[in-house]
Amino acid sequence: MVLLSWVISYLIGSISFSYIISKKIAGIDIRSHGSGNAGATNTLRVLGKGPAILVLLLDAAKGLLAMGITHLLTGGDPVAYAMSGLFAIAGHNWPIFFGFRGGKGIATTLGVALGFSPLAFLIGAVLAVVTIAITRYVSLGSLILVSVLPVAIYVLDKPNAFVWTSLALAVFAYIRHYNNIRNLLAGNERKLGDRSHRKLG
Repeated sequence: MVLLSWVISYLIGSISFSYIISKKIAGIDIRSHGSGNAGATNTLRVLGKGPAILVLLLDAAKGLLAMGITHLLTGGDPVAYAMSGLFAIAGHNWPIFFGFRGGKGIATTLGVALGFSPLAFLIGAVLAVVTIAITRYVSLGSLILVSVLPVAIYVLDKPNAFVWTSLALAVFAYIRHYNNIRNLLAGNERKLGDRSHRKLG
């Protein structure tokens, strides 16, 4: 049942709400616009606040749903539960339904963080929001979130599986944000509120 739960988690993560919503609303492939990323931030730049908020909430729900299903299927096995969150993020980043071209996994990571510990989630989310509010760099706030999360989970004495998995998802996030990190260091990173030039026909 553990392997089945991980497969289900990956498939749930592979549902690209950014792609689906952009197709429904504007008839576009979000990956061909803005940053080319299938996630909430690019949805904000291309389609605006409403669709972006919807994508954010649905992508976060993927992580929670995957972990909830795993909890039921495995009788609460903490390792299976934690890893299912990682598989959901992997599905979001590399979705089997959409040619393995997905997002960067931060919204889904929010859902996974909430599943690990509401308090750790709150600590990471607050620090991320404050960082974004001050700098207007969503990527920097995202990296702050994933960096703080394993520390908070460890300090709160959560299961070791949660700590190690949160470290793994931080590595995922840093890999996916490689270009953003380069842009941040070079001073070329786009700030929140910078709108993409739309090519919607």
